[in-house]
Amino acid sequence: MFEKSSFVGKTSLITGATGHLGKEISRAFATLGSNLILVDIHPEALQSLADELSESFGVDVSVYSCDFSDTNARKSVVSAIFSDFQVIDVLVNNAAFVGTSQLPGWSAPFEAQQSSIWPRVFEVNLTAMFDFAQGLSRKLMKSKTPAIVNIASSHGHVGPDWGLYEGTSMASPAAYSTSKAGVIHLTKWLSATMGPRVRVNSVSPGGMFRGQEDLFVKRYKERIPLGRMGTEADISGAVVFLASEMSSFVTGQDICVDGGYGVL
Repeated sequence: MFEKSSFVGKTSLITGATGHLGKEISRAFATLGSNLILVDIHPEALQSLADELSESFGVDVSVYSCDFSDTNARKSVVSAIFSDFQVIDVLVNNAAFVGTSQLPGWSAPFEAQQSSIWPRVFEVNLTAMFDFAQGLSRKLMKSKTPAIVNIASSHGHVGPDWGLYEGTSMASPAAYSTSKAGVIHLTKWLSATMGPRVRVNSVSPGGMFRGQEDLFVKRYKERIPLGRMGTEADISGAVVFLASEMSSFVTGQDICVDGGYGVL
């Protein structure tokens, strides 16, 4: 059964590959033998990651720089990938503005959040996923085991617990939560549209430890059943499961990897 978790000879595309989660997902697929297509906005970081993974795991790694907030840039990169590859087995849509992204009026109290940034957020967090899925659908269809995994968020399921943030400089951006809720429904839409050939699922991470303020971390740990914040490795395992043949009868689903945050 566990041979179904192998990606040897397959090609996996990961967007947002140089971020905290993107790096871990890329390493997970490389560890399992997958060749990689890495896409992000930072060309130097991309090449450094590609060199590391190629040397460590002996897989082929191709890189493409892309500003996900730019429609023309996205479509240009998708077109280039379409031309360069005959088959794509896995697409992991991971690129996103996250809670710590430095955008004006983003991670701020409700009265200071700015709706003017919403179009840009939705371009990166949601529309880009559609563009990559649509633009590369014919390459995915050529795979024997095609799968798409979208990265959503626990905040796409539930509203913010403001008690976690009280007395800190942190906040919960409305645009982030709303865009991630959209990811969960886009996943369902794509699964119905691209099935039966392509399976489409999503993963909703809960709070990832990223050196947040001690007060926030303490409250978060006390709030959830598993009593700790998440790590990137927690998420990559779920992504690999959904991309592999171990989940061959799973589509249109969202897996919450949140330590139980959503059950309370």
